[in-house]
Order: sequence, then C-alpha cells, then structure tokens
Amino acid sequence: MTIRTALCAASTLAICAAGSAFADGHQTTVTIATVNNGDMIRMQGLTDAFTEQHPDIALEWVTLEENVLRQRVTQDIATQGGQFDVLTIGMYETPIWAEQGWLVALDDMGEDYDADDILPAMREGLSYDGTLYAAPFYGESSMVMYRTDLFEEAGIDMPMEPTWQQVADAARQLTDRDAEQYGICLRGKAGWGENMAFITTVGNAFGARWFDEDWNAQADSPEWSEAINFYNDLLTDAGPPGAATNGFNENLALFQQGRCAMWIDATVAASFVTNPDDSEVADSVGFALAPDAGNGKRSNWLWAWALAVPSGSDATEEAKTFISWATSKDYIELVAENEGWANVPPGARTSLYETAEYQDVPFAEMTLNSINAANPSEPTVDPVPYVGVQYVAIPEWQGMGTAAGQEFSAMLAGQQTPEEALQKVQDLFNEEMEAAGYR
Repeated sequence: MTIRTALCAASTLAICAAGSAFADGHQTTVTIATVNNGDMIRMQGLTDAFTEQHPDIALEWVTLEENVLRQRVTQDIATQGGQFDVLTIGMYETPIWAEQGWLVALDDMGEDYDADDILPAMREGLSYDGTLYAAPFYGESSMVMYRTDLFEEAGIDMPMEPTWQQVADAARQLTDRDAEQYGICLRGKAGWGENMAFITTVGNAFGARWFDEDWNAQADSPEWSEAINFYNDLLTDAGPPGAATNGFNENLALFQQGRCAMWIDATVAASFVTNPDDSEVADSVGFALAPDAGNGKRSNWLWAWALAVPSGSDATEEAKTFISWATSKDYIELVAENEGWANVPPGARTSLYETAEYQDVPFAEMTLNSINAANPSEPTVDPVPYVGVQYVAIPEWQGMGTAAGQEFSAMLAGQQTPEEALQKVQDLFNEEMEAAGYR
C-alpha cells in the first residue's frame, strides 16, 4: 500500500469515526507557533494529510521570523499566556523550560512513534532529567556550502576539512564587487540565535570562550580579539553589502541567486540551495565541514528545531497528536513522496540515514558527520562551566546573547571597532553574571 493510499484510507476511517463530533459541531483548535524556515513552510503545505486523519482537530498557524518567534514564545510561556498549543523551540530552551515546569513531557508518544529512533545527540539535547520534552522536527549542524563552478574556474580546491585561512583566502580571491559576486556570506543580523550562534562557533575554533570556569567574562581575551577581527575583516573584504542585517534567510536568498561563492551556515540549508525550483546554482553546490583554526575545534554547531507543548495549553492531547504526526517516520515518507528525498527534514532520526534512497542524497553524509562532530559538553579548547556549542545554556543567555549580538552587528555596520564591541560585551557579561549570582 502506498503512503497516499494509506492516508486516504486512514482519513476515510477518521472522518467516519469523527462523525458524531461534527454532529455537535465540536472541533479543537491547536495553535502552532513556528519559524518561517523552508521546512516549516513545507510542513504547513502538507497538513491536509493530518486534518484528513484528524477532522476533529483544526490547525491555526502563527509563522514568525526567527528573532520574533523566540521573543513571542518566551514571553508567552513565562507569563503562562496560553496563546499557543505547540511551540517551535530548540535545544537551548527545552531543558531550561522543562526544569521550570513550563513544558509537557513527551514520554507517552506510543510505540509506533519509536522515540528510540531519534538521533542520540538530538534526544539528549531535547530532554531534561532523562525525559523528552520536545520532539525534533529537524536537526542540524553547520557546514560550508560553496560554488563548485567558481572554484573550478579559479583553480581553487576546497578540502573536505578546510581551515579558516583557506576559506578566507578563497573568499577574497572570488570576490568581484563589480559583478555583485561576493566571496562569502555569513550571519551578521543581531540575535542570540542569529549572529551570536555563528560568532560563538568562530570563537570556539580560535580557542576563545565566553567565560572561564569561575564565570568571569573572557571577551577581552587575545583569542576573542583574533576571532572577532578575523570575522569582521573577512566580511568587510569579501562579504555582501549590508552584512550586518543578514541572517539565515537573507544569506540563503543571496546564495540561491548566485551572489555568494561560499556560505557557512546550517546544514538544513543544503536542500534549499540544491533545489532547482528555488536555486539558480542548484547544479553546482559542494559541501565541506565547517572550518577550524588549528586548535582541535571546528566551527560547527548543534541544533534542533523541535515541537513542544507548553504546560498552559488547554489542548494538550491534540497538540501531542499533531507533534507525533509532524515528527514521525511517516511524515518523512510523506515529504519524500511529494517533494523527493532531498527535501525531507534532516538530522532527526537514525533510520533516515539508514534509508538507501536518502544515502544517495549528496549532502546526507556530510550533514550526519557535521552533527556527530559537535560536542555540547566540551565546546571550547579551554574548559568552561557551561554546555552548548553555539550558545551558553543558562537562562540569562537569551538576553545577554541578543545584546552582545547587537554590538557585533553595529561593528559590522562600521559604527564601532572590534575592540570597542568586545569591551562592551566584556562589561555586559560581567555585570550580568554578578547580578545573577554566578560569582
């Protein structure tokens, strides 16, 4: 039986079973807050399959830009506002909010869901005290995406394990501002999950850390000076205009339009830059591991966009039903049937990487290798008191990271020097640690 046939059969049974529910007009609305990334947009386009199976559940979508989403869901859950029944959150929020009692445990999704199939790195990052509190819709690390045609024309080789210096040299060589071709696109938009996610991984590679073991800020260290000056100089020399306002979606559009010779960002972007319906360079994209700087750490992060139920929801069971569908093996097969295997949500389930059809996808192995290379427990060269590769897993980081991101964005815009930005971040972080009682 094909997936389409099975869905039709299931929807017929569901409609019959739900007849009494419709007779009295009862239908539960599940309000979903999600990010405006391509995989989430695709999910919305496929949810007719869900509503056919569950006609007693109506889905209402609130789709937001990443920074706005983080702000809205944080405010709502902290105040028990009850606006949303399903939240799109990640590895940073999940254990912190679960400890506060703000999330519903997802330990009863049923045997068919096969929670043990979730990649160990994703399951661990989305759990608290051994219990899953958010189900990964997709998982990601970061990697280099580059234009194979431009590299070949210039006679430049891209190693599978490049250094930052190799990336920088190639970026400067491939920049042609008259032709609006830029050697590299990197995140500059302010936000703890935007530019600070990327900048933190650069710092990790250069041997920097945000805090020492006693929670003293380290932004004024030589390692951070080297990392931030490298980042600033690289985007100044080889980045596009307005880099200070470019985040994931803006850089994705530039790369798809052929404006970037390289883009270092989330592995999940691979399906978007290789999709000929969306990308003008789909047939000439190569992949490599995120760069290192010779210190034993690469600039790759670890993240999952995941679905969770806030404890304030009045539609908990219906929300779980939706999450079970959206993060299931069957959903992956549904996407594969409608959009092709290259477009399924990556990085969440072990079984996906054991599927023969998916093993033929050109970026599948590189994505898995990048995920496995990230170590949230040991993110830096020198020891630190925190976990998290591209963030510091403490409640205060959301505000601190966003404020620091604004300083680095202002630096890229030419409003201050790297040294001035770092000193402001140093002072900010020390003040916050003091106020919060970390030292």
